[in-house]
Amino acid sequence: MKKLLGITLGILTAIGGFVDIGDLVANSETGARFGMRLAWVVVVGVIGICVYAEMCGRVAAFSGRPVFDLVRERLGPRVALANLGGSYLVTLLTLAAEIGGVALAIQLVTSVHHLLWVPVVAFVLWIVLWRVKFDTMERVFGLMGLALVVFVVALIALDPPWGELGAQASSFGPPDAENWGTYGFFAVSLFAAALTPYEVFFFSSGGVEENWTRKDLVTERVNVFIGFPLGGLLSLAVMGCAAVVFEPIGVRVDVLSQTALPVAMALGKIGLAVVVLGFFAATFGAALETGLSAGYTVAQYFGWQWGKRVKPREAARFHTVVLVSVLLGVALLLTTADPVAITEYSLVFSAVALPLTYLPILVVANDRDYLGDQVNGRFANVLGGIYLVFILVAAIAAIPLMLLTGMGS
Repeated sequence: MKKLLGITLGILTAIGGFVDIGDLVANSETGARFGMRLAWVVVVGVIGICVYAEMCGRVAAFSGRPVFDLVRERLGPRVALANLGGSYLVTLLTLAAEIGGVALAIQLVTSVHHLLWVPVVAFVLWIVLWRVKFDTMERVFGLMGLALVVFVVALIALDPPWGELGAQASSFGPPDAENWGTYGFFAVSLFAAALTPYEVFFFSSGGVEENWTRKDLVTERVNVFIGFPLGGLLSLAVMGCAAVVFEPIGVRVDVLSQTALPVAMALGKIGLAVVVLGFFAATFGAALETGLSAGYTVAQYFGWQWGKRVKPREAARFHTVVLVSVLLGVALLLTTADPVAITEYSLVFSAVALPLTYLPILVVANDRDYLGDQVNGRFANVLGGIYLVFILVAAIAAIPLMLLTGMGS
């Protein structure tokens, strides 16, 4: 049972990365507009995050230190500062979106406008981040997030034309109703969503929080190779449900309630109740993840005591950064900015920031001073190099595609 619970770090990280508020709507919108024609991007993204998360987890297990800490030491404060600036901005935008996503999930149940729930959600979030132990937090919300498996059940219950979905997934290019610009924009967004920088920083720091050592290498790899593919599977199920229900009738998806509709159609009120629970768990879990990641990166850059493995008063500056980040997220939401739109912008900026995150990780994972004989092998370096090319292409294309397509509209 202990080993089984050990994979919840990967589950929480994967759900927070693949099926947060933006991805719930983005995958549903992608399915509604493109069917399964962009499913290949999710698969490519899952492989990429597995490659780099495994490096980060291995670094944490063998050095006892998180990757961001080693990036600053290995590459110097200037490179690390560029990394910090880009990743913190993306993380802050995502944190705001997740707080808004939790409020939207509660709105589905109460019919009370989500803005009225934002301060309440933020307060509860801060209390959990401040007082609840790391392992309790990750296990509760990681396992609750598995409620989103209801999308897989709903997709089967909808009895879709599997042959047609398979043909779409194996094709390359937009349908007749779309163009190559929007196709490229959504491809970049889905790719950036899979490799959002805070995922690897959270995963690496979480390994240190859980005191991973050489003996935990199997646990680390199980987290990576079960957790992240599970997140990818849920994303594909969300996309598939929308492809079956919305694409044939040409309906676009832009609100969270539409994302839940295929589940309600397939499974009725029970399915709807489960999916709302999944929305809440996934978005709150992602808010925890991004809130901690904001504190992790800043504290590790400046060399402060950090983390939930020590008492809050012993890591006061770390918890101050977390609190300020939550307040900034609330302030952004109270401007009446749409949580989904915030996440869409965060994905574009995430794509731009990806090279600053993943190149240093590859460098550290090849440093024998930290890993000894556990540095990357040839296969890991080849895959890492290939994905750096993909990352660079996404970073270059993100802003032009955003401007060209008007955020995919």
